[in-house]
Amino acid sequence: MYKHFFKRIIDFFVVLCVLLIIWPFLLIVTILLLIFNEGAGAFFLQERPGYKGKPFKIIKFKTMNEKKGPDGKLLPDVQRITKFGRFVRNTSIDELPQLINVLKGDMAIIGPRPLLMQYLPLYSAEQSRRHDVRPGITGWAQCHGRNNLSWTKKFELDVWYVDHISFITDVKVVWTTAKKVVLRKDIENDNVENKQFTTPLFNGKN
Repeated sequence: MYKHFFKRIIDFFVVLCVLLIIWPFLLIVTILLLIFNEGAGAFFLQERPGYKGKPFKIIKFKTMNEKKGPDGKLLPDVQRITKFGRFVRNTSIDELPQLINVLKGDMAIIGPRPLLMQYLPLYSAEQSRRHDVRPGITGWAQCHGRNNLSWTKKFELDVWYVDHISFITDVKVVWTTAKKVVLRKDIENDNVENKQFTTPLFNGKN
């Protein structure tokens, strides 16, 4: 009953209340990103697979500018992310616009993270089960390491969540996620100066 009915109702009203409270903060972040991103915009929209793999447009705050090198190609992530963008990403503020996706019904507050459309044909039958529920802003896998987990382990945790959805589990995920954000734990890998700010692509084997 919770999985198929109450979860969606709770998500809708919780997100509606949160947005009514934090919209001034979101407006300030948007304005600052427009300034720091130097014309690159404040929002990042990308097609992602939702429930049963149905595509939707995910909304995130944009943390990088679009500066290019002499060859006309975008510079590496570490050279394009702005100081304010790094703060927004480290604190997970960049995920907040996805509250709109939850309000629309594209996503849930808790669920497997929506990844890239190009991954769909690479999943095993078991891994594909992560799409049997709406994707989430945070999820069970993010409580167990986030960027420090292998793709295989993330998918195992995602499928575990699909099979064990409950109100108590969702409360645990929210609480654990909040602690990790406050403590800035598992937000990004170490060695900031030499890494990309995007996760390595899934190739069906990693």
